[in-house]
Amino acid sequence: MEMLTRALLLVVLLVGSVGPIKAADVTVSKPETVGLSSAKLAEMKAHFQTYIDENKLAGITTLIARRGKVVHFETYGDRDKEASSVMQKDTVFRIYSMTKPITGIAMMMLWEEGKFKLDDPVSKYLPSFRNQKVFRGALDGGKLDTAPVERDATIRDLMRHTAGLTYGYFGDTPVDRMYRNSDLYDQKNDLKTLVKKLGRMPLLYQPGEAWVYSLSVDVQGRLIEVLSGKSLDTFFNERIFTPLGMVDTGFQVRQDQVSRFSAVYGLNKETGLTALKPGEGLLSDFKKKPTFLSGGGGLLSTTADYWRFAQMVANGGTFDGVRYVKASTVEMMRKDQLPKKLGGIAGGKAGLGFGLDFAVVNDVAKNGGATRKGEYFWGGYASTLFWIDPEEEVVAVLMTNFIPSRLYPLRNEMRQYVYDALEDAE
Repeated sequence: MEMLTRALLLVVLLVGSVGPIKAADVTVSKPETVGLSSAKLAEMKAHFQTYIDENKLAGITTLIARRGKVVHFETYGDRDKEASSVMQKDTVFRIYSMTKPITGIAMMMLWEEGKFKLDDPVSKYLPSFRNQKVFRGALDGGKLDTAPVERDATIRDLMRHTAGLTYGYFGDTPVDRMYRNSDLYDQKNDLKTLVKKLGRMPLLYQPGEAWVYSLSVDVQGRLIEVLSGKSLDTFFNERIFTPLGMVDTGFQVRQDQVSRFSAVYGLNKETGLTALKPGEGLLSDFKKKPTFLSGGGGLLSTTADYWRFAQMVANGGTFDGVRYVKASTVEMMRKDQLPKKLGGIAGGKAGLGFGLDFAVVNDVAKNGGATRKGEYFWGGYASTLFWIDPEEEVVAVLMTNFIPSRLYPLRNEMRQYVYDALEDAE
C-alpha cells in the first residue's frame, strides 16, 4: 500500500508540482485582504491560549480561510505534554467522525459515475441488508419483538442517518445494548464482516422514520469497496488524498509521522488533564494498518490536509484546477435531506438538518446563535471541528486532542470569534 501511495504521489508531483507537498506549507495572507479583522482574530488566539494556560487542553490548532485564502493558522500548547513536544502545524490528529464527509464525497464520486442511485435499496449491493427486521419491543427472557421493514433502507438513508441503524453507545435501548454486547466492534472485523453482522441486527426504527447517529457511514465504506472494486484506503488515496495533496491523511501512522502524532487526553476528576493510554479501536496508536477501515471514524489527518479537503468542497468540488465532484453535487450534499415530518435532527430542537454526510444549519436561533444559516459542518470525537459557510465564503478547521468533545464550548467560541471578525474587504 505504501509503495502504491508513493508511486501515485510521484505521478502527481511530476505533472503538477515543482517539489514535494508538505501539509504545513500553507501560505497565510493578511486577514484584512478578505474582510477579516486581525485584531479580532488575535482576541481569539488569546482566548484559546487560556485553555492551555489553565491546563484544560493540551494543544490546539486553528485555521481560518475566506474566499479561498488562509488568513489564520495558529498552534497552541503541546502535541504531547508528557514528551514536552509542542504543537506544530503538521501535527497528525485522530479526526474520528470528521472522516464521514470524506466518505460522503467518495460516495458521490461513484454516484456521478452512475454506479448507484441515491434511492437504491442498500440490499441491492449488500445482500446482508435484505429482509431486515425492525425492533418493536422487549419480550420476556431478553428476546426482542420485531416486525418486517415497511420499506428497505436506501443509500440516501445511509447518508442522512435514517436507515434504522444506531451506534450502540449513545442510547440504551435493547437494540443499543445488543450492539454493545455483540462483536460488531471487534477490531478483527473488516468492512465486509462488519456489514454482514450488522445486517443480522434488528433495526432500531423503520427506515426514514427517525434520525439516529449510526454506523451507516461505515456501511458506506463497504459500499465504496463493492462499487469501486478497491479497498477503502486505496480508493481514498487514489481519488482524494493523493491528487489533493493530503499527504498526511490515512488510516495508519507512517514511520515518518510517529514523531508528529498527537497524544489524546481526557479529564480525570482527581488529577485533571490526563493523557489516555493507547489501546484498541478509538485509542489505537495506529502504527499498524487496521483491519477495520472505518469510513465513519478511522482517519488521521493534519489541519492543513483537512483544510485542503474542506476548501475543495467549499469551492464546489474543485481545488487547484482539479475537479473532484460537480458543483451541483456539493449543492445537493449540503441541502437538508431529512423528511419534513422529522423536523430536523432531534425533531428540530437544535435547528439542524442533515444533508448527505454533513450537518446543515436551518435555524440559527435554535442552534444557539453562533452559526449561520446554510452552514454545513461536522466534528470529531476528540473535540475537532470544521465548517463551511457558503454565504460568507468561510472555511474553518479546529483540531485538538481532547475527549469528550462537548465538555468545553471552544467549537462555538471559534465560530463566534470568526463571525465577529468579519468586516468589509479592502
